[in-house]
Amino acid sequence: MHDTASAAPLLVAKDVVVEYPRKGFRAKPFQVLHGVSLDILPGETVGLVGESGSGKTTLGRAILGLVQPASGTITFDGQDITALDRKERRKLSDSIQVVFQDPYTSLNPTMTVGDILSEPLLAKPELKGSARARISELLEQVGLPSGAVDKYPREFSGGQRQRVAIARALALSPRLIVCDEPVSALDLSTQARVLDLFIEIQERTGVAYLFVSHDLSVVRHISHRVAVMFKGDIVEYGDGDQVTSHPTHPYTQKLLMSAPVADPRRQRERREERRLLLAGTGSEGQP
Repeated sequence: MHDTASAAPLLVAKDVVVEYPRKGFRAKPFQVLHGVSLDILPGETVGLVGESGSGKTTLGRAILGLVQPASGTITFDGQDITALDRKERRKLSDSIQVVFQDPYTSLNPTMTVGDILSEPLLAKPELKGSARARISELLEQVGLPSGAVDKYPREFSGGQRQRVAIARALALSPRLIVCDEPVSALDLSTQARVLDLFIEIQERTGVAYLFVSHDLSVVRHISHRVAVMFKGDIVEYGDGDQVTSHPTHPYTQKLLMSAPVADPRRQRERREERRLLLAGTGSEGQP
């Protein structure tokens, strides 16, 4: 992976608050993010991990412009992108892309792979002439045969469909990809291959990732730094190896103990450690 130690941040989220309205005239909004801050360097992977409802996907959606923060700022390459209008956000899609969780629903089933990959390219007049060559390059990058262009998503396995989704995200050579649980719908062996693909692409292109996941073992495999979210707050944030091997926050410890391991004996030991930890913290929901 790339050496990012001396680089200026590519993306900075600072004190981001996101609220969702509640029903009722006097009901106060429900605050999903409580002033969250993190940064991502060029060519770096920041893993954002937490259980369902922790706020991790909401932060990704705020970065993508799909939800509007109530307060705080998000800057990309020095530009404040917190409240861009639709036209400005469309321009930014060249630089910030997304890979969604479910490869079965994120691809249009009525379009061939060639149509799916050509769509963003043909929207750029300067890229139309080189679209065919770019599609071949994208398929090679993600490990799919050239004959895939004439096939439909239903003709591929889940892992292959996710490779198509990754190719589509790479089409305009973005600098940042928000990866929203991109391997959680895949079996374990396919997960490993797709994670390795993400790493290979990063080494080749220098793209940065915000890698959102509920699985600390997945995040540990791919991330330079890890941010752990619990109930709308980042409770631990730092070097990936340090956070995943020697966590200091009880919630991170709980996530680590919940991660599956291949050794059945070690798995039983982890369950006992987790039981003792939860007994000492009062409840599973309140570390």
